[in-house]
Amino acid sequence: MTNQEKALLAVEALKQEYPDAICSLTYQDPLQLLIATRLAAQCTDARVNMVTPALFERFPDLDSFCEGSEEEIAEYIRSCGLYKTKARDIYAMCCMLRDVYHGVVPDTLEELTKLPGIGRKTANLVVGDIFHKPAVVTDTHCIRISGRLGLTDSTNPLKVEKDLRAVLPPDESNDFCHRLVLHGRAVCMARKPRCSQCVMKDFCRYAMEQEA
Repeated sequence: MTNQEKALLAVEALKQEYPDAICSLTYQDPLQLLIATRLAAQCTDARVNMVTPALFERFPDLDSFCEGSEEEIAEYIRSCGLYKTKARDIYAMCCMLRDVYHGVVPDTLEELTKLPGIGRKTANLVVGDIFHKPAVVTDTHCIRISGRLGLTDSTNPLKVEKDLRAVLPPDESNDFCHRLVLHGRAVCMARKPRCSQCVMKDFCRYAMEQEA
C-alpha cells in the first residue's frame, strides 16, 4: 500500500468517525483566530477558550489592541503560560497588521509568518479555516498520529507538513488535521493509544506492529 492510498483510507475513516471537522478554538473573525492560536502554544485549547471571552470583550477589534499595552494584554492572558511573551507578540502583531497590512489579516503563509509570533502552524490554521485554502496544521496530534500511521518518519513539523501535502487531497487536508486532533484526544493518545478502538487499526503501521 502506498502512502497516498493509506492517506485516502485515513481521510475516509476519520470523516466517518468525526463528521464535524471544526477548530476547537472559539473565535469570531480572523484576528481572533490568530490571537487564540498564538495563546494556544504550550497551552490547552480549553484554557484558551476560558481566557479569550474577557480578552476580546476588552479588546473587541484591532484598534483597541493597538491602543492598549503589552502589560494590560498580559493581565488577561496570565493563565495561558508564557503570558509575557505572548502579550508582547500579540501587541506587536496587531500594530504590524494596522501599520503594514492596513488592518487586513493576510491570506498567505508567506505574509502571515512575517507577523510577530506567528509560525507555520498558526498560519496554516488561518489559511485553512478563514480563507479555505489547502492547509496542513502540524500540531502534536497531527505529528504523532501521522507517524504512527506511517505517513511520515519525521517529527519535524515542516517535514511532516511536506510529507502530508504530498499524499493528502488538497481539499481534504485542513479537515483531516482537525480530525486528527479529535482522534488524538479520544483514541490515539500519546501514552496509551487505544488501538483496539481505532477506525484505522487495519492499516496503521503502529497498530499492526503491536499485534505482531
